[in-house]
Amino acid sequence: MQPDAMERIDPRKPSPGITGRGPLRVPHPTQPGTTMHKIHTAALCAAISLAFCTVAAAADMSKDQYKSGIDTINAQYKQDRAACKSFAANAKDICVAQAKGKQSVAKAQLEDSYKPTLKTRYDMAMAVARADYAVAIERCDDKAGNEKDVCVKQAKASQVAARADASAQLKTANANQDARDTSSAARNKAGQKTNAANQDAAAAKRDADYAVAKEKCDAFAGDAKDNCLKEAKGRFGN
Repeated sequence: MQPDAMERIDPRKPSPGITGRGPLRVPHPTQPGTTMHKIHTAALCAAISLAFCTVAAAADMSKDQYKSGIDTINAQYKQDRAACKSFAANAKDICVAQAKGKQSVAKAQLEDSYKPTLKTRYDMAMAVARADYAVAIERCDDKAGNEKDVCVKQAKASQVAARADASAQLKTANANQDARDTSSAARNKAGQKTNAANQDAAAAKRDADYAVAKEKCDAFAGDAKDNCLKEAKGRFGN
């Protein structure tokens, strides 16, 4: 693998970009075949959130550029998978999950650049959530006992949060589109939909965090465990 094309994937280190702890290098969708550019997951998610507010009226990418972009992404994926052969056991599994996640996110970005819609914005956010989760779950296999159980719950909680946010953003964007007739009734209805979407997202994230907190309590016994569960219940309002 050429060093100027992409950094070597090392599953023993935090996942690059996919898990939000480093840069994710993907082909620039409008310049297939050029050097890779850095996309940080946190920045990507912020861009996705902003993009829900405004969808481009028309895409600048041609069909030929789109096809070339797909070829570039698939070629990079093959290189990434080949690099995973130098690892073994769970380290190899993590490496493969990273490669698949990066490919999935890159394709979602390409689709959004080619024909941007509210749905492609949503799909891009979901691709990031799935990629993060897949890598996180593989990393949990390096742990055992309650530590592994907590790790799995945390991975699921992060995925629930990401999916809930993406869903809320999509519902809000759709509601805002519906309100463009400028009528007072339409604006009120859009506001109600936005509030409901945000409440649903908050509830989903709270339930997921509660599941993590309860799992952590399994590390204790007797009164200590009871107190832990009581504190978790009070904290998350369940």
